[in-house]
Amino acid sequence: MSFDVVGPVLGVLVIFAVLLAVLWYLNRKAKKSFTFRVFTALGLGIVLGAGIQLALGRGSDAATVALDWMSLVGTGYIDLLRMLVMPLVFVAIVGAFTRTKAVDNLGKIGGSVLAVLLITVAIAALFGWATIALSGLAGADFTQGSVDATKLDALQTRQDKVADTTIPQTILSMIPVNVFADLAGTRSTSTIAVVIFSAIVGLAYLKLRDRDSEQAQFFNNLIDSLYGIVMCIVKMVVGLTPYGVLALIANVMATSDYAAILDLGKFIIFSYVAIIAMFLVHLLILAGNRVSPVVYLKKAFPVLSFAFVSRTSAGALPMNIETQSKALGVDPATANFAASFGMSIGQNGCAGIYPAMMATLIAPTVGINVFDPTWVIGLIAVIVISSFGVAGVGGGATFASLIVLGTMGLPIEIVGLMASVEPLIDMGRTALNVSDSMVAGVTSSNFTGGLDRDRYNNPEATVSTDFTETA
Repeated sequence: MSFDVVGPVLGVLVIFAVLLAVLWYLNRKAKKSFTFRVFTALGLGIVLGAGIQLALGRGSDAATVALDWMSLVGTGYIDLLRMLVMPLVFVAIVGAFTRTKAVDNLGKIGGSVLAVLLITVAIAALFGWATIALSGLAGADFTQGSVDATKLDALQTRQDKVADTTIPQTILSMIPVNVFADLAGTRSTSTIAVVIFSAIVGLAYLKLRDRDSEQAQFFNNLIDSLYGIVMCIVKMVVGLTPYGVLALIANVMATSDYAAILDLGKFIIFSYVAIIAMFLVHLLILAGNRVSPVVYLKKAFPVLSFAFVSRTSAGALPMNIETQSKALGVDPATANFAASFGMSIGQNGCAGIYPAMMATLIAPTVGINVFDPTWVIGLIAVIVISSFGVAGVGGGATFASLIVLGTMGLPIEIVGLMASVEPLIDMGRTALNVSDSMVAGVTSSNFTGGLDRDRYNNPEATVSTDFTETA
């Protein structure tokens, strides 16, 4: 590299290192809260990323090299979160079985959680359709733009994997044929396969408990130990969130096409209109359970804000479970079920609103009337079915959109066109995903009689978000 590249790169990395040190100081010396540090990192990342683009130029050699080094922090953080997804799902779901005393309630818990997740994702899909169809954005001119060839090839490769898959084949793909491969995340349906395998292990534990209490107790203790170890690892990784957010947001701001963001501003606005409308539905569901939506907002804010800035449902899983059980009064078994299922099934934002908006946006360009009731019903049905197995860390919305567009016979270029603004929308979508799992937990716990209303209404029953940092 020439000095013209090395000099600016070193300058950016020095500034980045100073900002990391500031975040470390806010934690170790200033003793600022986790939420404060995360939002501080968000602001610093926006300024740093915009500064890189203004000073070095979007896509320049110096910017590319600097961001590549910064990805050690940003991408490394995301990779650590991905590492945790399968262990978290396994111990959370099996733990739900080992922690339950009333076996008869398990069917009610699982059924009611799934019912809430699937009903809400259908409503979310309807909102996604409505915001585009009624706003006049359907078939908008920006859908005729160009897509980066590399991105389009990558999307086409992913779409080809699911293009010829029928609904029965999709259901079969969820069965954990090789659980070790699924624990390694080798398939698009690996997450839901691990969910199913974990449930099978849990059911086997219940049968063993009835037959041999000593062996069952040994297994129970083993799962409790694994759960404790995984949670310790989670706290170490989640403690790195401010640093990861700084690097990730800086990368987004440094590589974003601001002109494209302005062109797609209406789409961003209507995306958040749909997200906010769906969030209001969540509050109505809570009111229907005779619990205060205001109390929910206060107690859920830490985990929702974490999900917003980190853009990961999987990373929010431990906080999700703790918020439900310790702050919202949800019984532990239901909290584990709802948080784990909600991470991979029926995500209102990534699997509901976004694919519906993509399909409605592009449909008129191929001669489809988006107000045709048959088409709308078919779209919602496809979205509900395809909402199984959406990944909990990044890329889930893209994958869900590819499945929906492929099934509906629509071109996939629109997914690539939205890549420049997708991270901005993903923050709101992820917070909505976490909210729908917590609402499912409260609803299911109320339905089965396990909801502790005194704990829900107790202002002292909260969850700490001050994680011990190790870096």
